[in-house]
Amino acid sequence: MPSNLKAAIEALLFVYGEPVKIKKLAQINQTDEETVNKALEEIKSSLQAQEGGLSLMVYDGEAVLTTKPELASLLQNVIKEEMDSELTPASLETLTIASYLGPCSRAEIDYVRGVNSAIILRSLSVRGLVTRKPDPERSNSYLYQVTGDFLRHIGLGSPEDLPEYSKYHELIKKLREINEAPENK
Repeated sequence: MPSNLKAAIEALLFVYGEPVKIKKLAQINQTDEETVNKALEEIKSSLQAQEGGLSLMVYDGEAVLTTKPELASLLQNVIKEEMDSELTPASLETLTIASYLGPCSRAEIDYVRGVNSAIILRSLSVRGLVTRKPDPERSNSYLYQVTGDFLRHIGLGSPEDLPEYSKYHELIKKLREINEAPENK
């Protein structure tokens, strides 16, 4: 097993912030699934032995970093407090991007914001403001969009009712076409 494989897998799981197929981890690291599974077992054992707050869950051909179960009550209190608080500027920014771009990938949201949005998207999802659905064109990838509850809350019938929606949506459509052009792949 390559010496940095465990670190690479752990970093990938952290960056993705959601379950990742073991097959994809093997492809990214240019190795086989058996080697990745061995590395995952070592990561899991290492995390269990540490006094840290993370754990590794491997289930149904996917792996994801999670918090340790013994921290559940602490995290429930934090999430409850977060749910009762107002949205942060970063959350509002992410929500706006999902409103205008949706359905869109997390990578697109990250690109527009310039930072990783995984935690904010999870928070918005828990609040019922955005939904996540599998991307039909890419396995192990998701698309995000605002919920009907969010639209009703702000008094709109659809995202198309947002100010200057068609202008921004056309810009995004052109950007996606440019990025999908064969010479850009």
